[in-house]
Amino acid sequence: MRKNISRIFHFSFFILHLSFAVSAQEVEQHRPQFHFTPKSGWMNDPNGLVYYAGEYHLFYQHYPDGTTWGPMHWGHAVSKDLVKWEHLPIALYPDSLGYIFSGSAVVDEYNTAGFQKGKEKALVAIYTYHNMEYEKAGRKDRESQGIAYSLDKGRTWTKYAGNPVVKNKGDEDFRDPKVFWHEPTKKWCMTLAVHDHAEIFTSPNLKDWTYASSFGKNAGAHGGVWECPDLSNYIASDGKEKWVLMQNLNPGAPNGGSGVQYFVGDFDGKGFKNDNPPEKTMWFDLGTDNYAGVTWSGLPKNRNVVIGWMSNWGDYAQTVPTKTWRSATTIARDIKLLKTEAGYRLYQLPVKELNVILDAAATKTESKTMNFDGKVLHKGILQHSLDLSFDLKKATSTEIGFELSNDLNEKLVVGFDLKNNKCYVDRTNSGKKDFSKVFAVVHTADYAFGDKLTLKVLIDRASIELFVDKGKLAMTEIFFPNKDFDKISLFEKGKGSSLTQSKLIPIKSILK
Repeated sequence: MRKNISRIFHFSFFILHLSFAVSAQEVEQHRPQFHFTPKSGWMNDPNGLVYYAGEYHLFYQHYPDGTTWGPMHWGHAVSKDLVKWEHLPIALYPDSLGYIFSGSAVVDEYNTAGFQKGKEKALVAIYTYHNMEYEKAGRKDRESQGIAYSLDKGRTWTKYAGNPVVKNKGDEDFRDPKVFWHEPTKKWCMTLAVHDHAEIFTSPNLKDWTYASSFGKNAGAHGGVWECPDLSNYIASDGKEKWVLMQNLNPGAPNGGSGVQYFVGDFDGKGFKNDNPPEKTMWFDLGTDNYAGVTWSGLPKNRNVVIGWMSNWGDYAQTVPTKTWRSATTIARDIKLLKTEAGYRLYQLPVKELNVILDAAATKTESKTMNFDGKVLHKGILQHSLDLSFDLKKATSTEIGFELSNDLNEKLVVGFDLKNNKCYVDRTNSGKKDFSKVFAVVHTADYAFGDKLTLKVLIDRASIELFVDKGKLAMTEIFFPNKDFDKISLFEKGKGSSLTQSKLIPIKSILK
């Protein structure tokens, strides 16, 4: 009993401490100002993204009692605009079947599961149970799939009495179900990550599932475990319907740690057929801090919106220097599938709803052609959307770019190596780095430059999201300066490039 009393006291003190910290979250060092973060505790994968009755639901992997990974819950927030979020109570708690790992959520429009009792549609969450007792005993069948339902727009949840609905036959990694309704076959489809490949199951009612096919054992990157699959249909730029399998991988990403690869092809309700040769690997984001990306269900057929966990699970997610909370999400992004000379490729940009928090009246625009080496674009708080356009037609420059800096001589450098066709983000002198041996390095992405270079950049207190040439390339990076960066300046090595336009728009905080 004494030990239990001690634990209760310690837990209560911890909660009081976190509550005090949350009241001052607007000034807490490194707390993002326009990206979603938990009020306190640990967060990783976004889960259960679903749109219903005018609300975007964001569930997420959450450990409320500490700032490192622990017994997983589903945290919960909702938004009317994908930008400003309202925190709601925890949706799903661990139970006798295990921790609540990643998954998805759907609107059961046709009441196939029979949960709906009145006019309100049932929201159904599909998630992975992770049984820690099985893991401790060395059993491989530690993961299975369960479902829960809500009849009040996601505010309260009831777990299905018949869980688990998909049992494990012996795969150590068997998780992260992404479920969608396939109208042509009138069935639900589930994509599961199974160690080094994806498996597809089908069901008429969300309760009874049948194995249909596998994909990926010999396709794409295999430097780590496959996680968080997302199979969704797209209307490509040429009007064709295509399917994209976004497949998260940890480790094995191009710049180390975790990352998101994707495949484009066709889906017939049972199996996915890849358009590209098996050895072809395409990456969604070439930075190091966009992982577990998944899309919202319930959106119109011609819109695909993704959000990711803005950290690196494989390298330093549990050690970054924040105190009362850990991790943020990326900004929500509209993704388009474009037909290019190389084949179908995903392009991405921040959702248009971001305009809600842009301070248009304070926009600073310069549209004349100018030489720019050493030019200071801004001095002050760096919570901005930055648009830049460069003319490279007559460029003899070897590199151009910009840097964020402070008066401690700390800086984050974003550069474009025109000679060697590479984009890079240099974190070697960006501030705090002792929490990881691999954090303070230069990350690169191969890129073929044309006559023009356009950039959209979102800068928050501890992150940068870079979108090159209308979203053809994305790089997401976090950083932790000892003093917030407050200066943006341009640089050039060599001569000949010119800046044709710069637009700097302040972004309002979403914190209350």
